[in-house]
Formats: sequence, C-alpha cells, structure tokens
Amino acid sequence: MTTNRAVTFMGPHKMEVQDKEYPKLQDPKGRKIEHAAILKIVTTNICGSDLHIYNGRFAAPSGMLMGHENTGEVIEVGSHIERIKKGDIVSVPFNVACGTCRNCKERHTDVCLNANEELGYCGAYGFNLGGWQGGQAEYMVVPRADFQLLKFPDKDEALEKIRDLTLLSDILPTGYHGCIEARVGTGSTVYIAGAGPVGRCAAASAHLLGASCIIVGDESKERLNLVKEAGYEVVDIASATPVPDQLEKILGTGERWVDAGVDCVGLECHGYGPNGRGSNLPR
Repeated sequence: MTTNRAVTFMGPHKMEVQDKEYPKLQDPKGRKIEHAAILKIVTTNICGSDLHIYNGRFAAPSGMLMGHENTGEVIEVGSHIERIKKGDIVSVPFNVACGTCRNCKERHTDVCLNANEELGYCGAYGFNLGGWQGGQAEYMVVPRADFQLLKFPDKDEALEKIRDLTLLSDILPTGYHGCIEARVGTGSTVYIAGAGPVGRCAAASAHLLGASCIIVGDESKERLNLVKEAGYEVVDIASATPVPDQLEKILGTGERWVDAGVDCVGLECHGYGPNGRGSNLPR
C-alpha cells in the first residue's frame, strides 16, 4: 500500500518526517466525504506561521501533519465532484471552507461555519483548526474540492512555473489582502513594513492596484536589494536616519506620511514606535 511521508509535529522544537497512512476520502472524524479529492503534492512552502507552531506559540497536538501552503496533482476524486478532474494541477487555499454557508457566500471563507466542528468556524490545514491534516507530505485530502481548489488551465505551463505558482496558496493572497484592507488604490502612496516574501508580494499587489509610490522597509540589506531590483523604493530601518525622514525624502512632497500602510512583519516584530524593529524571521 502507498505510504505518505509527512513532516510531523511532535512538540515545540521537535519535528519528524514520518511514514503515515495514505489519506482517505474522509473528514477528521473518519466519516466518508464524497465531495473531497486526494492530491499528490508537487510543491509546498514553510510559512512563518509554521514557526509559531514549532516554537510553541500556537498549540498543536503531537502527531499533526504540518503545512498549509500546498500545490498538487489531483489523483483521486469523490463521486460528488463535478469540476475537478484527475490529473489537474491545483492550488490549495490555506483555509478550509465549504463555499455554501453564510460566511462563505459573503466571501469570509476564513471563518467558514462548517470547517471546524469544535469551534463552529475557522478551519485550516496543518494548523490545529478543525483537525484537517497538512500538506508538507506526499499526499493530502482536500474537502469541498470543487469549491476549494484553484485549477490551473494548462498543466504543462503550470509545471514550468510551479515554484512561482506555489505563492498563490497563501503568500500572494496575504500581501494582496493587506493592500485591500489598507484601501490601496489608484495613485496611493504605500508603506509596506517588511521585505520578506509577504512584503514583496504586497508590493507587487500594490502595483497591480495602481499605487503611485510603493515603499518597503526592512533592516535586511539582501531583502532590500531584491525590492530595489523589482523597481520599488526602500527604507532601511536600521539606518541612523529616522524612517519619517526617509519617507519625506522619497515622497518629495514635504510630507512625512503615506496614504496606506501594510504590516508584513506581524508577530516577529520586536517593539513598536520609533524604537521598534523587525526580525529577519521569514513571514
């Protein structure tokens, strides 16, 4: 029988690659679900949120399979699946959602009312939210596959760009959502805190949304160089020059503020205000 090697959380600061059972078309309670699909994982990411679990900041049970940023090939589908087919290359959104409840219909899939029986809302793969196992593995099961999975239209083209497309499961949507919440629009000036993967995706999202000036701040010279190469302005928060002074120079308008700000550092931020600084942990 096919096994399933998977990154397994054993406790804070302890991970193991273990042989697990090949997944079944079942929910976390062991009930048959014909609306699910099984994927063979092609690419997956390690998220900053995985580090929260690893460091014991977010409680998780021993034996949980890690990973909520997954891209794979559909190899098995339930009898209720209509849109997704075997052989499709698909991106898996990090949150589990049904697509039919009130919250999902209002586009609040992050708080799906059917994804987590214990809480009554909010499910995610490999995150101790609803019991759904993660995809840092060879195989995983995805419920509500017709709604959940983003199918790439051309399999060969998708595989050629698969490492880029892996960003679609979490990293790019997180940066984009931050810009939407900050109300970035045509002509906006934007400051993005953090030049990690999410910060750089937020900068690209701000560009797509029509921002006129996009500024990214960080203390990592390597990350700031990547941002410069992409054509955005940068602020070195480790510089002796205060951030507001750097902003004023970049904007060239005599102003020391921007229209929108997006935090892409989050929990890894050390302190706040003028003396706050971010770490170089991935986010």
